[in-house]
Amino acid sequence: MKKILILSDTHSYLDDSIRKYAASHDEVWHAGDWGDCKVYDELSSLSHVRGVYGNIDGQDIRAENPQLQCFTIEACKVLMTHIGGYPKRYKPEFKQHIVSKKPHLVITGHSHILKVVYDHKLEHLHINPGAAGIYGFHQVRTMVSIEINGSKIENAKIIELKK
Repeated sequence: MKKILILSDTHSYLDDSIRKYAASHDEVWHAGDWGDCKVYDELSSLSHVRGVYGNIDGQDIRAENPQLQCFTIEACKVLMTHIGGYPKRYKPEFKQHIVSKKPHLVITGHSHILKVVYDHKLEHLHINPGAAGIYGFHQVRTMVSIEINGSKIENAKIIELKK
């Protein structure tokens, strides 16, 4: 079993609460818009990090993180990108990846809107963790914690951070 922290849209911002959660998880997955390499470096010093780059990220972040990540952890196949859409409204090119790769879990960022929903048509859990940074229109900073147990995604928790 692996404990995973999922976050996005930090926009160069990390605070002690994010650091505390990162250090208490086996892995941290970042769905893009890191802001700068300091966020990547600091999270990497606290936990194993996987991520994708977002639309605001420069070449330094893009050198460390691809646009699309597909990986398996335990027996759970994960597909992650920054701008991918939502169930019933996925971007066409991203939906092609979902259909061909058949992930158990799909993660996107970008919207700053927290969403955890099961896509019955494409048979996967979709998570957009909202935004953990302080820049943007969101009123509440959010992240999501999950546990991966074989191919099962368990104990999902929404984490609300102070603005």
